[in-house]
Amino acid sequence: MSSTDKGFPLIVGHKEVRNALPHLDVRGALTRMFLALANGNAVQPPQTLTLFPHDAGDFITYLGAVADTKVFGAKLSPYIVTGSKPIITAWTALMSTETGQPLMWCDSALLTIERTAGATALAVDCLATRAASRLAIIGTGAHGQAHLRHLEPLRPWDSISVFSPDLAQNDTKRAQLAALDRRVRVCSSLEDCVRDANVVALCTSSGTPVLPDGLLTKPALITSISTNVADAHEIPPAWIPAMEVYCDYRRTTPASAGEMKLAAQQHGWSAQNVLGDLAELVSGTAPRPSYGRHAFFRSIGLGLEDVAIAYELFTHMSGRRARTGA
Repeated sequence: MSSTDKGFPLIVGHKEVRNALPHLDVRGALTRMFLALANGNAVQPPQTLTLFPHDAGDFITYLGAVADTKVFGAKLSPYIVTGSKPIITAWTALMSTETGQPLMWCDSALLTIERTAGATALAVDCLATRAASRLAIIGTGAHGQAHLRHLEPLRPWDSISVFSPDLAQNDTKRAQLAALDRRVRVCSSLEDCVRDANVVALCTSSGTPVLPDGLLTKPALITSISTNVADAHEIPPAWIPAMEVYCDYRRTTPASAGEMKLAAQQHGWSAQNVLGDLAELVSGTAPRPSYGRHAFFRSIGLGLEDVAIAYELFTHMSGRRARTGA
């Protein structure tokens, strides 16, 4: 389908994206994309950071191209300095590799949250033991709640513990979290949340470690997502050399992820020690963790993830318009 077809390119705003989310197969879209990457049918360039003149902010460009679906695209995410709170948005342009014409321009704020949680879910499904029974989620904002939704169906968890410092004073949010799954246990302390956990999902915006030494009672899979803070890291970089390390894409993540960069600079760790990335995990070519020590999965977010979920949205929206004649 090309932009010469009636009604294209699609312009999909925040409200339309929100309404479409329940209909999107996020995990399936990401699985197909990472298989394409493993098979040489997708290309993932590094992210690029462009500074605005006069210290007015910057924007990050997330790029990717997928031969299987015949699309390429870019997500543009600006950080705009204002007199008070900065403006941060994200929009994705999806284009056809057959015609070179635009297919869709969509608000990516909600899609970014979904693809981030979906990528973590792929990693957890590949890396966590089948007997994993205790899930801990640190951070209960939009990313934390999306992680809960994506991780909940992966294992028959006996308990799902959640924690963030603001929960103690927020009755409404505690009730919302408890309503997401009957197994959710809202914890009053970080220590209580991660005790005996098999999987610990870090979903915060912290630029410094949120897990101190000695808190985990047994080897676990720890997952971490990215934030805009320079060299952000949710675990101490000194842990990295003693962990079995995985990431979303080995060619780009170690040079961008804060704890990996600092571990290389300060603790003698090398990116060559990454055991596998999502393409290798999904295709079955990466070794699984031994769990003689902690395993760590780090995601920085990929342009290909943005392209894959944008194409999933495009397929849904164009199909809906075809059915309704809109």
